[in-house]
Amino acid sequence: MRRALAGAALALSGVAGSAVRADALEGAERVPYVVTDDSIREPLGGQRGDPAMGQALIAERHRSLCILCHAVPGGAIQLQGTLAPSLAGVGSRLDEGQIRLRIVDMKRLDPESIMPSYHARATGARIAPAWQGKPVLGAAEIEHLVAYLLTLKE
Repeated sequence: MRRALAGAALALSGVAGSAVRADALEGAERVPYVVTDDSIREPLGGQRGDPAMGQALIAERHRSLCILCHAVPGGAIQLQGTLAPSLAGVGSRLDEGQIRLRIVDMKRLDPESIMPSYHARATGARIAPAWQGKPVLGAAEIEHLVAYLLTLKE
């Protein structure tokens, strides 16, 4: 089961670039972002997200995929993953920009991570043709997740 989930995560993941400035997609529109140290300090697209929308999105197993690997406070235990750290208290451990980079492109921080690069261009042999060159989540969806995860203070 763990191998299947890891394979699903890898199938959606992209290869991280090494440039300080990267491009992300929102539909067909490019949304630029700047990585500084271990964070993306500014909201993608300039708009902060809605925590309630982020909470709903994080629970969507077929859209955000978060709970396939992570446990989230208040969720149904039997539906949550154990492949990655629990997200309980993440808002106390990481700041907004750090959370944003980890969602946008975790592979920039850890190339061996099984976490998909949710807002980078998905490319590579393990990416389904329908997903080639496309992000898993749009800028607004990333910002909703960031807003929700910031509320998880433990």
